[in-house]
Amino acid sequence: MSETKKNILITGAAGGVGRATVKLFHERGFRVIGVDRKSVYGEFPADGLFIQADISVPENLEKIFMQASQFTSTLDVLVNNAGFQVTKPLIETTVEEWDMVMTSNLRSVFLGAKLAYPLLKANGGAIVNVSSVHAVATSANIAAYAASKGGLLALTRAMAIEFAPDKIRVNAVLPGAVDTPMLRAGFHRGRENEASEESQLAALAAKTVNGRVGLPEEIASVIYFLADNSQSSFITGQGLLADGGATCRLSTE
Repeated sequence: MSETKKNILITGAAGGVGRATVKLFHERGFRVIGVDRKSVYGEFPADGLFIQADISVPENLEKIFMQASQFTSTLDVLVNNAGFQVTKPLIETTVEEWDMVMTSNLRSVFLGAKLAYPLLKANGGAIVNVSSVHAVATSANIAAYAASKGGLLALTRAMAIEFAPDKIRVNAVLPGAVDTPMLRAGFHRGRENEASEESQLAALAAKTVNGRVGLPEEIASVIYFLADNSQSSFITGQGLLADGGATCRLSTE
């Protein structure tokens, strides 16, 4: 087994941002370990490893990192990208739904970083957590998701402090509206009689300074920047907004 290439583990690897991130890092010479509860149907780099698993289950994470340690003795990058979203009013959100969001979006990152730590500290690596614009500015009917992503931003800062002595940097990217299956699926939850996906995308685009929604490839590029020691070696414990300028405009404007 060759250890000449750098190695990365990406959760949520079958989603929009996940697929774009797998593609970018593979093109840059990384061997990719991808994890997702959904299958990638064979669309994965031949020199990589795909593990189909639900990371909201702690035992699954333990198995994932056991397999990862058999694949490579070191990790250069961990990208915590997997996410689960419930879009409904807070008073209608069940305890089970709340817990599913928290275990998928927050507890999995805590435990995943804990399990990845021995592999990361070997060479000094980088962790990139995919938070959300909802961590800093949110909207109605998405409270559980917003709370989980706000917690992830705080966890990013705490991890950066604790992991710094081992030369492991920890940062977060906070995407705004990005054209992904998760975004489009959100249009349909409880909104069966509303406008089409395209018209709702256009409405979101109009609310950004750039006048458009983001592309998964654009978020993948931010992840690469935060993971690359040659570009961001003096950045740790930070959350980088990639939202097309949505949060810089006053809502009263």
